[in-house]
Amino acid sequence: MSMNLYDFLFPPSLPGTATALTIGAGDVWTRARLADLAGRIAAVLRAAGVSPGDRVAAQVEKSGAAVALYLACLKAGAVYLPLNTAYTPHEMAAFLGDAEPAAFVGQPEAIAALAPHLPEGCARFTLDAAGGGSLSEAADAQFPLVESVPRGREDLAAILYTSGTTGRAKGAMITHGNLIHAAEALNALWGITGDDVLLHALPVFHAHGLFIAINCALAAGAPMWFLPKFAVDPVIELLPRSTLFMGVPTLYTRLLGDPRLTRDLCRRMRLFTSGSAPLSGATFDAFRDRTGHAILERYGTTETAIISSNPLIGDRIQGTVGFAVPGVDVRIFGEDAQELPRGDVGEVVLRGPNVFAGYWRMPEQSQEALTPDGFFRTGDLARMDEDGRITIVGRAKDLIISGGYNVYPREVEAALARLDGVEDCAVIGVPHPDFGEGVIAIVERTPGGGAPEPAALLSGLSAELARYKLPKHVIVQDALPRNAMGKVQKAELRRIHAGIFRDGETG
Repeated sequence: MSMNLYDFLFPPSLPGTATALTIGAGDVWTRARLADLAGRIAAVLRAAGVSPGDRVAAQVEKSGAAVALYLACLKAGAVYLPLNTAYTPHEMAAFLGDAEPAAFVGQPEAIAALAPHLPEGCARFTLDAAGGGSLSEAADAQFPLVESVPRGREDLAAILYTSGTTGRAKGAMITHGNLIHAAEALNALWGITGDDVLLHALPVFHAHGLFIAINCALAAGAPMWFLPKFAVDPVIELLPRSTLFMGVPTLYTRLLGDPRLTRDLCRRMRLFTSGSAPLSGATFDAFRDRTGHAILERYGTTETAIISSNPLIGDRIQGTVGFAVPGVDVRIFGEDAQELPRGDVGEVVLRGPNVFAGYWRMPEQSQEALTPDGFFRTGDLARMDEDGRITIVGRAKDLIISGGYNVYPREVEAALARLDGVEDCAVIGVPHPDFGEGVIAIVERTPGGGAPEPAALLSGLSAELARYKLPKHVIVQDALPRNAMGKVQKAELRRIHAGIFRDGETG
């Protein structure tokens, strides 16, 4: 029996007349409309030479057609590669060179700049924010692909790139089975049904907005209010007509900044969830006091989709990420790769149907991340209570999560080091009231030279890095703190600069 995720998201039992997406004032996408466009795009991809297992890269704005493109790749048996719309051509070159896509879909104004980085023979299509472009034109001329390509649980559905501490991009290989498990588990844990209405304000190039939010809603038959991006005004307007909202901590802090957020506004809401970054106690408490809702915090990684969740019924304890989802074996290991007693801090490791298939074309990194008996090493540090509740206490790696997006210090440091006047540098994350963590850079100036201007350094970085990776503060000084071995002491820098955003300066 085929385990194609597409068939799981579009079972015959759910009527095509039901609403899938509503965009703006009245652009209603029924399930049948979404499925029809997905089938037509799947036929376009096939005609362009895309075979099952081939990669299809997409750097497109959020739209109904963008969702159809994702579904089309599933239906055609292709491997979907979503890429952040903020990536520069410099950043895109690495992803495209590694994935070697058979087809690329991009924004009309950007595709010319990316052409030199596309493999020979790669089919090229455009798709704009309104759903227009050469992909839609080609789809209009095609009959839809009727049957989805049979896939097994272990066949790849997507590749999501996540850089390591070395700065080199790693493509996490996500299977159809991984994503089916995540949607099944979360719909059961969170009680999501066709009676829910999801207010979708997340980006769709990220696992949270794509694989958690969209997959759960489509599988349950729950309609979505589909916002092009998060903004306070439309969210406030739609909360009274919604039952479910999935966000990152930044979105909750911005909602709390609006006095219209009240218990009465949220009277129909059933559940607010948070993931992708740690939720502060202040945000948790303020949101509960203002709305009467305790935000349900959950935990996952790019490589595992979902690992644990606070309960729907029962205590949602702030600062914890709840219990392992059913079918997932979560343990806390010490440095000797042995399980630690409950309450001790160690690395979160897990195995189960949610664990990815490894890193694309990186066997050594895959072997490092996956133990011989199938456990994935997350690099996150946590403790597990006697009842199995998990509390994340830190990260073994230097990953910064700012506004729900991953920022890898080594990548920013490498770009900084190429600029004039920079002898050495350290990029760290410190507490930020809006973004969870704010990126700051401490620059050691070249001896004997003038101190580089922070504004000039930021200008130099902006041509190479996406905006969310840019430091919110650049501090130039004579020397960085180092230990006896000459290694920069980042822990000391985090301590020194921990309060840089405390007085309301959000950068």
